[in-house]
Amino acid sequence: MQCQFCGFENPPDAAFCQRCGANLKSSPIEAASPDQQPMGSTGYRGSIPGFQAVMVTTAFGFEGYRVKQHLGIVRGLTVRSRSVVGNLAGQLQSLFGGSITAYVELCERAREEAYDLLLQHAVAVGANAVIGMRYDANDVMDGITEVLAYGTAVVIEPDSAVRQ
Repeated sequence: MQCQFCGFENPPDAAFCQRCGANLKSSPIEAASPDQQPMGSTGYRGSIPGFQAVMVTTAFGFEGYRVKQHLGIVRGLTVRSRSVVGNLAGQLQSLFGGSITAYVELCERAREEAYDLLLQHAVAVGANAVIGMRYDANDVMDGITEVLAYGTAVVIEPDSAVRQ
């Protein structure tokens, strides 16, 4: 059975992908209308079809919740470059100082895309939360940058000890 998330070919009776941990028994994610899509970190509604609410934090837990199950590392990766026109606009803006909006927009879109892919991966493995979320960025070559969003996918539930 081929994993719909990473493409790995698993044994026919496998319940979870041996490479990425995605639930192989769940039905494929169906498209949701734009108003049902998640509000990303920048306020932009991402393009994750069939998105389920996933809580995300840079901390290692949520107050009032307990981690019921750890599902492993999830990630979202994108590689971006600026066009020749965008580079020219950025260079012209740098002559005058201040915020270089051409590059700010590129970086923000790359982070948003990596974040959306992280959420998609979390949903695919059956998580309802991601803890320890971080970003990383590296230059692949001059003018081309990869942006990685990663964290630990978990299943959380309200902590009964906190309830009154």
